[in-house]
Amino acid sequence: MINNFLSLQIHGGTDHGSSLVDSVAGLLTFFDGISTLGIGEIFALLLPGIAAMNNIHPLLVHFPIALLSTFFVLDIVGTLAQKPQWRQIASWLLFFGAFSAIFTVLAGFIAADSTPHTEVVHPIMELHEHLGLSVLGLSLLLAIWRMKLAVVMKGGLNHLFLLLATLMCGLMVLGADLGGLMVYQYGVAVKAVPLSPDAYHHEHEED
Repeated sequence: MINNFLSLQIHGGTDHGSSLVDSVAGLLTFFDGISTLGIGEIFALLLPGIAAMNNIHPLLVHFPIALLSTFFVLDIVGTLAQKPQWRQIASWLLFFGAFSAIFTVLAGFIAADSTPHTEVVHPIMELHEHLGLSVLGLSLLLAIWRMKLAVVMKGGLNHLFLLLATLMCGLMVLGADLGGLMVYQYGVAVKAVPLSPDAYHHEHEED
């Protein structure tokens, strides 16, 4: 139902008038169809990818990675370019990144307890957890440090701050790598779909 409606929006038709009528009709049919569904069914219809997930850890983990990485780059550039206003913006990215890391780690613990995994994966998962906790601890430390001072640091304190920020981002990269290893190498929390040999390769038509 939703796929048919989206297909009309993307591909349209040769007759613009007819296409508009078909789009409106498709939209009305779509809303008429979902009006009979429950909340859970509507959620699964609109967001099938999230609905199929066993846990939300893979969804939440993108936030601290994006926020803390951007904070680090902006803080380094702001230091080198002597732009304190850039570093003030970086501070907010750090605050939000540390805050999102709290929920990401909590979701990670829930995922570890509820996701079946082999003995081979278990030590990888434990190391992934330790790295996640380390990133959380460092991000909270840096955020509180920055918040307490209320000014952009200089000199030796700034060097120590950036060194810890570098360590935090390095550990975050290692943790993300292990997360990818568990998913893509060992298929943790992945529902495997059997495919025929012909399904592995397909060609795209060239314009």
